[in-house]
Amino acid sequence: MKRRKFLKNSSTITAGLVSAPLLASCQDIKKVEPKVNDTPTEIKPIAICTWNFENATAKAWEVLKAGGSALDAVEQGVMVEEADENNQTVGIGGRPDRNGNVTLDSCIMDKDGNCGAVLCMQNIAHPVSVARKVMEDTPHVMLAGKGAEQFAYEKGFEKVNLLTEKSKQEWLEWKKTSQYKPIINIENHDTIGMLAIDRNGDISGACTTSGMAYKYAGRVGDSPIIGAGLFVDNEIGGATATGVGEEVVRTVGSFLIVELMRQGKSPQEACEEGVKRIIAKNKDNTDFQIGFIAINKKGETGSFCIQPGFTYRQYSEAGHINHPSDSFIKS
Repeated sequence: MKRRKFLKNSSTITAGLVSAPLLASCQDIKKVEPKVNDTPTEIKPIAICTWNFENATAKAWEVLKAGGSALDAVEQGVMVEEADENNQTVGIGGRPDRNGNVTLDSCIMDKDGNCGAVLCMQNIAHPVSVARKVMEDTPHVMLAGKGAEQFAYEKGFEKVNLLTEKSKQEWLEWKKTSQYKPIINIENHDTIGMLAIDRNGDISGACTTSGMAYKYAGRVGDSPIIGAGLFVDNEIGGATATGVGEEVVRTVGSFLIVELMRQGKSPQEACEEGVKRIIAKNKDNTDFQIGFIAINKKGETGSFCIQPGFTYRQYSEAGHINHPSDSFIKS
């Protein structure tokens, strides 16, 4: 009995000795948390998107200004471009694959890390809204092809002919040569990616595209891939990409940029590093475009691209601004 009492007392003393240093250590860890996690004293809503899609950011700002969530803002913002037949890289009127079929890709991600995506989906005008349904109404993250289309019908989405006469005639003209050479900049940029912070300081993002014009049937780029075309971490920030998606996939670009911000880099510094990683893997060929945009928890933004010509649109209380992006290759 004496031996048991001795061991019990020894264990208690030892625990106390170990607990004190551990407690002190934990307190020290708290002191070195990344500054980017510090929440601003006054949160101001903001929406940014790839390229100069002023109608998209205007819609997102309308949602944010009324007190809506960042998730609603990014969904409704990119839906503007999905519905615009004059935008031949997103939604209705998007340029088809080489077989003449318009296939759409999209993803969405909320403040809690929930996400949904649809890939290579036909006949549905708003893939971003289907992606949100995947996120909210299924245990899955991605649905593809006919499965995604059938799911959309089950959720009440209507069947729509996505191939407009303009895009059809351009495709028929392309078939005369069938030369596949993606144009570097906005003529075939293939994506709108949007990030927003709402009044509560919560971040969400969305990305939607019809993909590269005249691609091989079934081709999917980075846009609907969480971590490549879009990534959001509500403690840190978010990033999204545009351009030749294969190169973004190879570096898991948007996730990389958010992780660089976690390490203390500004959105601008993180975007620059993201592009440089891609350049490092393509030293002998840089005849393509990649553009990244990013936002951190403080509402600071940044962008960087390979070729001159990329811009991103921002809407906040400071105004509605189109920002020319700095580029790795100068004009």
